[in-house]
Amino acid sequence: MNPFLGALELIVSGDREVFLIAGTTLHFSFWSTAFSTLPGLALGILLANYRFPGRRAVAAVVSSLTALPTVVIGLFVYSFISRSGPLGSLGWLFAPPGVVLGQTLLALPIVVSLVYTGLSKLDARFTETLVTLGAGRLRRLASTLFEAKYVLASALLNAFGRVTGEVGVSMMLGGNIRWYTRTMTTTIALDTSKGEFERALSLGILLLAIALAINALVHAAVKHEE
Repeated sequence: MNPFLGALELIVSGDREVFLIAGTTLHFSFWSTAFSTLPGLALGILLANYRFPGRRAVAAVVSSLTALPTVVIGLFVYSFISRSGPLGSLGWLFAPPGVVLGQTLLALPIVVSLVYTGLSKLDARFTETLVTLGAGRLRRLASTLFEAKYVLASALLNAFGRVTGEVGVSMMLGGNIRWYTRTMTTTIALDTSKGEFERALSLGILLLAIALAINALVHAAVKHEE
């Protein structure tokens, strides 16, 4: 059978393992994006709205971290959660919490950088108007976040897309354990090396569909903002 047709058959037939792997991937991606949201928003807002020495240097470093190879982050987290590491007693290595932690650190710079960039582009007169109208600090913050809601949505969707398609962190910290920590990207790599192209293709199709959906949402948010 043609591998592509076989892959489609696995999807249409509702192959249990294929959809479990896809669900595991989305589960890890959701929680890592969620855990990176609050600190990412806080740091992005801090960089965009407060002047302090070295602010531009910090922003440049954060922007550079968005392109950091996933295996580097995996190695860094591995050194902390391995048995000999300071967090080894938690038992997070080769378990879902370890993968989520690594992916959270991967998503965090993306959220910070995009929030900072988006808020920096807001018209300065917007904040000045709020001050003139007597809005307090919390009211100004809430109004600013509402005004930049599509920027924030774009930041979160980009972070989600980044962690969904990564392989280094999931492989190093999750161990690619069947029925437990196996994700779409790690399974695609494993199945391709074993010659099991049909399941690799089926997961590739699902991953592509997710990536296209995320990109469509990002573009819709950006277009709406314009």
